Amino acid sequence: MIEWLLVPAAYLIGSISSAIIVCRLMRLPDPRGQGSGNPGATNVVRIGGKKAGAITLAGDALKGLIPVLIAQLLDVNSLLLSLVVVAAFIGHLYPVFFNFKGGKGVATSLGVSLGVNVFLGLAILATWLLVYKIGKVSSLSALVAAILAPFYVWLIMGDQYLIITFTLTTLLLLWRHKSNIQKLLQGTED
Repeated sequence: MIEWLLVPAAYLIGSISSAIIVCRLMRLPDPRGQGSGNPGATNVVRIGGKKAGAITLAGDALKGLIPVLIAQLLDVNSLLLSLVVVAAFIGHLYPVFFNFKGGKGVATSLGVSLGVNVFLGLAILATWLLVYKIGKVSSLSALVAAILAPFYVWLIMGDQYLIITFTLTTLLLLWRHKSNIQKLLQGTED
């Protein structure tokens, strides 16, 4: 029963804001008050450059990957694994340490995906890269990859709990990107 502690631990790990920590360590402005105001890797690139953005991306992916890998090492059942995925993801979106104002979840989603199944994570990453190569719009790439994630879970794993989980994370990611979706529809997205 101790493995159920993975769920709150995953939320707390997800609540660590890589963007805010990286910006503080690199003496950059707080990402919540600069650029898009989003504490995520894309905004950190805008205010601090590619190196700061890459470190933020890695941190956000790791905080999704680590709790899921621990759950996998403990050989938890599919339901508990799904709850760990959701907890880490929600921790990033609504971090307890930062007044429940977090990022949009793209890198953390990639991290949990890689932890669940490396082929799942690679399929999602490949989708993001392909859409970005064609359209050069990060948010569009993230949205397409997220929308396809539940389909990839079904195709690669077929696990009903994980299909539901990735459908939920996709819906949350779409919700967090609602302003980007409006800009995409209006043709004004960067």
